[in-house]
Amino acid sequence: MIGMAAHSHGHGSDLEGLPVFASAAALAAVYLVLAIRAYRDPRGWSAWRIASFLGGIALAVAALAPTSPFPPDDFRSHMLQHLVIGMYAPLALVMGAPITLVLRSVPASTGRRIGRALHSRPAALLSHPVTGLVLTIGGMAVLYFTPLYGATATSPLLHDAVHLHFLLAGYLFAFSIAGPDPAPHRPSVPFRLVVLGVAIAAHASLAQLIYAGALVQIPAPPVELRGAADLMYYGGDIAELLLAVGLVSTWRPARAATRARRSIGARASANFPLT
Repeated sequence: MIGMAAHSHGHGSDLEGLPVFASAAALAAVYLVLAIRAYRDPRGWSAWRIASFLGGIALAVAALAPTSPFPPDDFRSHMLQHLVIGMYAPLALVMGAPITLVLRSVPASTGRRIGRALHSRPAALLSHPVTGLVLTIGGMAVLYFTPLYGATATSPLLHDAVHLHFLLAGYLFAFSIAGPDPAPHRPSVPFRLVVLGVAIAAHASLAQLIYAGALVQIPAPPVELRGAADLMYYGGDIAELLLAVGLVSTWRPARAATRARRSIGARASANFPLT
């Protein structure tokens, strides 16, 4: 399960101001330019991927804007941001296949360097589902069960850092589970399903603890805790279902079987050449 810590305590934040919106607009513009070029290429580029990536940026920006139906200091408002920035937006961004788009847009030499980076050990660690699981679920546990949540109320820099951490962690988790982009070290589909199941259980447990107000260090009244926990539990279920759908949509067992048969055929031809 993907988690996102984002809340408003009434203080200003650079992340929620003009710089982040300008950065989001620039990122969307770059992706759109590259996507249009790829779309005109004979191989084409999916309009659904364009819509997904731009939609992910729009979701993240909307979550930072004052659009919540709850007051800014309400913990339920925080949880809405948690769902959108840490779960829905990252999945939409991942399904836009930005790495594939870049690989199709850069010179071959640059593409080879990117390929070597994707095969590196750091990339293998970052793209592993367990890494994303630890960063997301562990991050939520640290935020809600330590004084960190309260500390972000008085430190805009810390507040922004928590935003950024969980946004990136959410992206890494979605990428490792269901990303269509190349990831040479990505584990098998059954393994990823197991990790997703563990994440679902861990996320549900966190939501239940918040609902009960047990162990949490969140300065909010019980009604807000229970409402936020409900949002986290049921909204998370929908996000997890979408993540599972994304995993299935990127699974190509027939292609893998075809490659295996071709490999076996090639070895057989080498061992028993036709005369």
